[in-house]
Amino acid sequence: MTFSGQIAVWLREQLDDASADGFVCGLSGGVDSAAAAALAARAVGPEHVLAVLMPCHSIPEDAQLGQLVADSLGISTVTVDLGAAYDALTAALPPSDNRLAAANVKPRLRMITLYYLAQSHNYLVLGSGNKTELAIGYFTKWGDGGADLLPLGDLDKTQVWELAREIGVPREVVERAPSAGLWPGQTDEGEMGITYRELDRALATIAAGDTAGIEPATLEKVQGMMARSEHKRAMPPIFRVREG
Repeated sequence: MTFSGQIAVWLREQLDDASADGFVCGLSGGVDSAAAAALAARAVGPEHVLAVLMPCHSIPEDAQLGQLVADSLGISTVTVDLGAAYDALTAALPPSDNRLAAANVKPRLRMITLYYLAQSHNYLVLGSGNKTELAIGYFTKWGDGGADLLPLGDLDKTQVWELAREIGVPREVVERAPSAGLWPGQTDEGEMGITYRELDRALATIAAGDTAGIEPATLEKVQGMMARSEHKRAMPPIFRVREG
């Protein structure tokens, strides 16, 4: 069975186990969210999938491509402009010299929005994180990392691109430069300082236990990202009371 077929079966099982009625997902205009939405629509039917467009001082192309994906799948959309909420919250907060502190407010507002809609409809929140992003922590904790299930979580980025082509995600979405949309002109690979294909090769080699073929600088970079992001892949540690 193909990846898409396996994931469709799994999604139906997850929905049944949760006694939920469907899935809600954000559509960012990127390949991961598009692939996740397409898989959900195939698994349970487009009438049980709600796509949410959540511009937050975003470029218009994000919403346009998100709508293109939704239209191609026949799924309903709702648009929630988070710009005013972002402005109000950041204005109320003390200023920070850390650029990411404010940038990460955006995905966290989106997480809140998705869970509001999910609870309103008895839906599950469909995340779009892939294996590559999870391995190095390239997601916002309690932001886009906040979801009920991750259908792409065991596929690396290269595999997601292949899957997206297989299931008919629009070409302009598949070929678009990956971006978290944290600030104007931001791209994933530019921020990380390494391409996804290089990352996937390095992560596969590390997982196999043979790092001889990786450039030392690349190995150090990737292992550093993995180590620094370990807290993102775990639930908060719990202090255990010791008797006596």
